[in-house]
Amino acid sequence: MIRNISLALVVLIASTQAYAVESLITLESHYSAKETADRFESIIKDKGFTVFTRIDHQKNAASVGLTLRPTEVIIFGNPKIGTQLMQCSQLVAIDLPQKVLISEDADNNVWLSYNNPEYIKQRHNIKGCDKVINKISGVLSKLSNAATSK
Repeated sequence: MIRNISLALVVLIASTQAYAVESLITLESHYSAKETADRFESIIKDKGFTVFTRIDHQKNAASVGLTLRPTEVIIFGNPKIGTQLMQCSQLVAIDLPQKVLISEDADNNVWLSYNNPEYIKQRHNIKGCDKVINKISGVLSKLSNAATSK
């Protein structure tokens, strides 16, 4: 009996892990944090995306006498695509507009991170919208690679 329960538990854990998706996609940049953020912003503007805001957390920390390594968030979107995703599940609007985080770690490595569209799909139990999710995944990957690669 205990062996059967153990086997069932192993199968349950394995199947749960098979469906787990990393929530963030992170790429190392070959540029400084500021240059990476500037490059990303320029690229998305050139592609017709709307930049809603750029938040400089390091600057905000300094304004209250605190220190923080370079940390910026760029919030951007394209209603032609975002609306299609919200039509699949209106709750996904809590994760829109899209955002990227550009940060520098303690070893001076610079990273660009964004929400994995597959994670958003799982989070909101989106069904029947793989074409939109795949398009978003491809676009975010291309934009991020362009901003971080030499």
